[in-house]
Amino acid sequence: VSFKELVDSGWFEILSETYAYSLSSLVSREEFERQVKRHSNKVEELFGVKPTTFRNTELIYSDEIGKTVSDMGYKLMLAEGAKHVLGWKSPNFLYCNNINPKLRLLLRNFRMSDDIAFRFSLQTWDEWPLTAEKYARWLKQVDKKEEVVNLFMDYETFGEHQWKETGIFDFLKALPGQVFKSTDFKFETPQQVAARLQPVSAVHVPYSTSWADEERDITAWRGNDLQEEAFEKLYAIEDKMKGCDDAELLREWNHLQASDHFYYMCTKWFSDGDVHKYFNPYPSPYEAFMNYMNILSDFLIRVDEYCYSSKKQAVTESTEKPAAKETAKRSSKNKAPTSQEQPAAKAAARKAEKGLKAGTTTNKETARKKPNKQKSAYTFDEIDFLPNTDIKRILKNIDVDTLAHALFEARGEVRDKIVKNLGKRASDKLNKMEENLKKVSKGDITINRKKIETEIRKLL
Repeated sequence: VSFKELVDSGWFEILSETYAYSLSSLVSREEFERQVKRHSNKVEELFGVKPTTFRNTELIYSDEIGKTVSDMGYKLMLAEGAKHVLGWKSPNFLYCNNINPKLRLLLRNFRMSDDIAFRFSLQTWDEWPLTAEKYARWLKQVDKKEEVVNLFMDYETFGEHQWKETGIFDFLKALPGQVFKSTDFKFETPQQVAARLQPVSAVHVPYSTSWADEERDITAWRGNDLQEEAFEKLYAIEDKMKGCDDAELLREWNHLQASDHFYYMCTKWFSDGDVHKYFNPYPSPYEAFMNYMNILSDFLIRVDEYCYSSKKQAVTESTEKPAAKETAKRSSKNKAPTSQEQPAAKAAARKAEKGLKAGTTTNKETARKKPNKQKSAYTFDEIDFLPNTDIKRILKNIDVDTLAHALFEARGEVRDKIVKNLGKRASDKLNKMEENLKKVSKGDITINRKKIETEIRKLL
């Protein structure tokens, strides 16, 4: 109720973000757009307003991410005023995206933001204690030519990161009056600022920035092998989740994408190391990794079981529909099958029954068997259930000739997953070899697929 009252007052603006507070913008445009749209719809459902300003998870931004956001219809986005991006420029102006200038950018003044967000209660800080009068004095010292001071911080700054006992609420209560009293500044929403100002220039951000640590990059979430392995294994199942309509699996898929999981695995202990320790419920990043991977492994098994169940149902329907159509056709004609039809019908029924028992379809494509919960039981035909990291390791020990023969008449999903994890040179060589393979015996196919299954067992 209180948030609705704030929105109705006209003094506040709700921003658009990713629904799962995820790092999807770094790996999948499709998943990123799905989450942004879902978040926007939820805001509109709850507050009756459609967000027009975008703020990415952890303020992550790059030229390409900005272009994607612009393509989604947003005209304004928040980003970090990182020193290594701005150089001599000040964050206290309105900027625009380097690829699409129509997307305007408000850059965070990280020094003045972090004075409140992180240093407010730090008694070793030479400016402690921070008062409203002192802060207003700093604002007054800002160059008159500069146009805006963007203060971005987490909502949980007030009352969680900075407890009530630190005096943070008294500071906030006194700040507006002090700003009006001793400076020429006023408070505005992002859209109000963008409507009043014109961009002074584009800002070039080829590599992703964020508001984390002194580096202002993404290494707090993707800076070590633990994080990369967890990240890659999670998003390896994105294609499977696209067709998933299980509400519980989708809910957990969103939870597993939350950026905090990867933050807990951070091994950086530089000047901001205490921040990582403070926000980490685990004794070490290694325990965070092990806990996450155990949960993820259980989740992957359930996703595989769902995929198998869905495919089995599809197989059943594909074999039942022709029989149902034939029955309806005969019923409409109100006559029994002819003597020529009876043997064919019986043969089709036997074939369908045999196919269902064996877990196969009646056409040329082989249906998938349910993978055993033990990974080592995966067969060649189930290799697309494996994460990309495992497939890449397996392919290192398989020559292209073996692949070409094993992939002959293989399912499209299996071939696509293997080719996706081949290097360009090996992929080109495979394509040429497949063009020359007119016919391969079943025995040759079986032998070469067994070679790959052997490598799967060795790895897993």
